[in-house]
Amino acid sequence: MALPGCTERREDVYETCLESVVRSLGLDIALETEREDLWTWGHVVRAAIRDACRRGVVLSEESFDVLLRAAVHEPDPSFNRWFVEPALNAFGPRRVRIALLEYLRTGTDLERAGAARAWYWSALPLQMPVVRAENGRATGQAETDGGSAVVAEWNEAALREFVSNEHLDVRRCILPGLSLRKSVYPPELHALVDAAVATARAHPDEYIRHRVEHQVGD
Repeated sequence: MALPGCTERREDVYETCLESVVRSLGLDIALETEREDLWTWGHVVRAAIRDACRRGVVLSEESFDVLLRAAVHEPDPSFNRWFVEPALNAFGPRRVRIALLEYLRTGTDLERAGAARAWYWSALPLQMPVVRAENGRATGQAETDGGSAVVAEWNEAALREFVSNEHLDVRRCILPGLSLRKSVYPPELHALVDAAVATARAHPDEYIRHRVEHQVGD
């Protein structure tokens, strides 16, 4: 099943994120442009990011935070890729995953859900050689380790969050990327895996009930 979108959203926050991306990356878009609607404005910004990445762009330290925040607040799980991928190529998978892990651990429920949607794209291959970090250190192109320790931390944090957090979007967005194989976790977390499966199977949301059966069957 496709990654779920969000049932709740903060359009004012998302619009601010888009404006910050335009400023930080120096995109050739006038912020005062009349906006037909937020969806169209988001499409304009994402298209400008794609064009900048094709031509070549140098990302500042500020741009890293701006891009990740936009990825987390992008309501459509198909579109947050365009904020994740430049950061991934310029700063490396490990740094991107650490930032998303922090959102999962300390963000609002909507940010936790958004981090889970964005995490899906953190495993993309690095295919933007003309996108680089301003400081030139530890760029994505030079990084060979996406951070297996960070992935393990994410798996545990996501498992705990799924079981303990009753927010619908959090559970919907964590589940597709949540491993339900006990072999992925240390023995002390095996009971939590059972709890996650039981929670999902008994959940009133049809998507969650259907999704867990698909994953348990893998």
